[in-house]
Amino acid sequence: MRKIVFSALLALSISTSLSHAQSVWTGGDDLPTNPLACDATPATAAAKPYDGGQPTNAPDRKGKTIKVVDVPKLIGIGYFNATSKGIADAAKEMGSMDAKTDGPSKANIDDQVTLIDNYITSGVDGILFAANDPVAIAPVLKKALAAGINVVGYDANSTPDARQWFVNQAEFNGIAKAMVDSMAAEIGDEGAFAIVTSTFTTPNQARWIAEMAAYQAKCHPKMKWLETVEAQEDNILSFNQSNTLINKYGDELKGIFGMTSVATPAAADAVTQAKKCGSVAVVGLATPNAMKPYVGAGCVKSVVLWNPVDLGYAAAYVLRATADGTLASGATSVKAGKLGDLSVINGSEILLGAPTVFNKDNINNFDF
Repeated sequence: MRKIVFSALLALSISTSLSHAQSVWTGGDDLPTNPLACDATPATAAAKPYDGGQPTNAPDRKGKTIKVVDVPKLIGIGYFNATSKGIADAAKEMGSMDAKTDGPSKANIDDQVTLIDNYITSGVDGILFAANDPVAIAPVLKKALAAGINVVGYDANSTPDARQWFVNQAEFNGIAKAMVDSMAAEIGDEGAFAIVTSTFTTPNQARWIAEMAAYQAKCHPKMKWLETVEAQEDNILSFNQSNTLINKYGDELKGIFGMTSVATPAAADAVTQAKKCGSVAVVGLATPNAMKPYVGAGCVKSVVLWNPVDLGYAAAYVLRATADGTLASGATSVKAGKLGDLSVINGSEILLGAPTVFNKDNINNFDF
């Protein structure tokens, strides 16, 4: 009897250990990954047919002033203030778009869906969005398409059939390579790290994490992935989660990835207050302005991001071209004002461009 009980406990222990080991990957998605080469060899883009949705009985909007609402994940943070500015700049430049931003005060998908539904009822010509959840937001976006409204996403995608186009700030595997290579350069190829993300369902972050896992396994296989934690795009929670990781893993923790523009400066603050600068590296996605104090103090060496003002600007131009009918299925590029021609990739995505790695040599050249 004792032997049977011992065997059962051993099996439970092994099962629990495996479950804990697998929890490292929490926060990624189950979609196929495409890790880039370990050197600088560029990826080969594969042709893919248009897979976006279509509005039903949309009126002729070509050249006419259109009313547009921008519904980001949340309002009141620097990143989406910047995308909102880009949208406003493009609308003013075009002179044929009446655009406003209205989003939830927290990264809450239910609040975001309610806002979009209200604008469908009140009447708009176009909706720009950055999704808090790719699946949960899809029904209300499909409702917008069914009402003849043009729908374009940016920053964080929905399922493709729930919008016409998605403006991708950078390809997911490109972000993954830049992030993991930057961390490896700081903590070495055998260092241990953890991740602070927004939520496990936030589509762009889940994609980045999945691609980071694939690239790290391919190019830096001896690095150790300790844990992934959620922080809800909340500054205090991001700080607390980072502080918990520092205390939990002690000297084993060599690096923290911040997957949001809120998590990265909060992680840097936690490392600074714990007097771990130089012992725990912080690599993440954040606006240069938020990171200048930490880069200037030498606590953070590299920050990865694109220009969010340009992202919002591009999204507005893509929506205008969609409403005009000049961007349609089969297009290979779209004109985006001062940004020039942007490429169409992956069927129904518009690529803004490669990410920038900000460091002490260039960060003061940027102001956003």
